[in-house]
Amino acid sequence: MGEIRQIAIYGKGGIGKSTTTQNLTAGLVEHGKKVMVVGCDPKADSTRLLLGGLAQKTVLDTIRDEGENVELDRIMRTGFGGTRCVESGGPEPGVGCAGRGIITSISMLENLGAYTDDLDFVFYDVLGDVVCGGFAMPIREGKAKEIYIVASGEMMALYAANNIAKGISRYAKAGGVRLGGIICNSRNVDRELDLLRAFSKELGTQLLYFVPRDNIVQRAEINRKTVIEYKPDSAQAQEYRNLAEAVINNTNFTIPTPMTQERLEEILLEYGLMEALEDDYKI
Repeated sequence: MGEIRQIAIYGKGGIGKSTTTQNLTAGLVEHGKKVMVVGCDPKADSTRLLLGGLAQKTVLDTIRDEGENVELDRIMRTGFGGTRCVESGGPEPGVGCAGRGIITSISMLENLGAYTDDLDFVFYDVLGDVVCGGFAMPIREGKAKEIYIVASGEMMALYAANNIAKGISRYAKAGGVRLGGIICNSRNVDRELDLLRAFSKELGTQLLYFVPRDNIVQRAEINRKTVIEYKPDSAQAQEYRNLAEAVINNTNFTIPTPMTQERLEEILLEYGLMEALEDDYKI
């Protein structure tokens, strides 16, 4: 058996990270891959589309209710195409570090034998604009060796991606973690593809895939499904299959070279993003 590819997906809140991860997972399952998704976001919505909207009880809630001595089937559910779904959950509001659940969950999954030899991929869907605290755990502890950043051509998404790259480069120098590329979840902004290519190049990585914007993604979400399950014949379903193929075949892994604020703003200026922003805010 080959080694399990453990992948962390980062990106700013609201960028469509969980949606992209779940639709990508559906594409991998169609390629015959066995996948586990570990939701590392306190919102616990990283597996909803794979489970048909079934609200999964999080690892932290299960431990709170049942104590530490739980069976694997209490914290892992089977979703679309046999995907294994886990939600780490978060602390009670106002108490403790939100990243704590990730550390607890991964340790528990390891102890309960969830990482079986037949798995091809494990995804950690990680909240965050910066790689810090518990949210860095999948890469800090050397669990995930591969990282993808979900971004778009919007300024805040690129600021966040650059910040995430700073965190990755720090851990990459100490351990084996590498950036596999940027996945653009398109927002249909002007010159988005060119901007993302230039941004990726500057970061010392690749634009792995450009996922076009399509309202079918939202329609599938309302129906609590991935696009591949909701409308398998749609053009967007094919995009996610292509994204899955790009991940399967990717061999381009690098230590990113984050930009200074000045350089990032230069790139944004070059692609007209700063002027567009200034126009928006003209009083």
